[in-house]
Amino acid sequence: MLRRLTSARAPHTLLIAATLVVSLTPAYAQSARVLVQTGNVSFIKDSSGYTFALMDKSEIKPGYTIKTGDDGYAKLQVPDGSTFEVFPKSEVVYTKTDSIRDLLNVWLGRVKIMIQHAPGVPNPNKVTTPTALISVRGTVFDVDVEDIDGTTLVSLDEGSVVVQHRLKGGKPRELVPGESIRVYPNQPLAKASDKSNILHEAAKAIGRAAEDWIYTRPGGSTGSGGNIPTTGGKQGDTGKPGSGTGTAPAPGTGTAQTPGTPPPGGGGGD
Repeated sequence: MLRRLTSARAPHTLLIAATLVVSLTPAYAQSARVLVQTGNVSFIKDSSGYTFALMDKSEIKPGYTIKTGDDGYAKLQVPDGSTFEVFPKSEVVYTKTDSIRDLLNVWLGRVKIMIQHAPGVPNPNKVTTPTALISVRGTVFDVDVEDIDGTTLVSLDEGSVVVQHRLKGGKPRELVPGESIRVYPNQPLAKASDKSNILHEAAKAIGRAAEDWIYTRPGGSTGSGGNIPTTGGKQGDTGKPGSGTGTAPAPGTGTAQTPGTPPPGGGGGD
């Protein structure tokens, strides 16, 4: 009798094991690839807290935390072609899997996200912060967690994003290109700014100045010491015409291409 029960359980056990393997596989299939790295950048694999230096071709799996120092910057690409940039003084958890549309959880600092999609075909993703939930379909936008309380500034360059307050609820706000909105931990969502928002334009100007410093300072380099891919044209729309690329010399790295939107001098603020 015992032998018959054991034999009967064997196929069931194998099925459970196979199911577990299949369910775990998508998370690893969605690993992000490092395109550019400069300065102090590290990643944490698990709750042990051990940090590892982020280098060219490092594999960032779902659940890994990326941390940048005062001069740290990294650009990574996910399997669907979308990219995200992590700027100085930031802490970001990569969360993308096949079954969950979450992309990033930004705990502190600034990231720039470029969601790739075929023309007319949305590519839904979600980005979270301590106070905000940002839903996107195919777009280019910045998320800046400005302080330890989770105050979050969302600024849109292309496409459309919907911002919700994670703590206060209320009606979501949809942004159009050029708009930005700040999410405070203890206040309902404010009205989205108009296209002439001075803070949004100032943040972009700071970013351009920071790029000049990071990519032209003596000893500045990428993790690979090679080319930095451009993100010219409509960065969020794969396959659309008019998205040209170019190259510019970068000291100490040979011929390098400059990212379309540069990192700012710090993780928080405008």
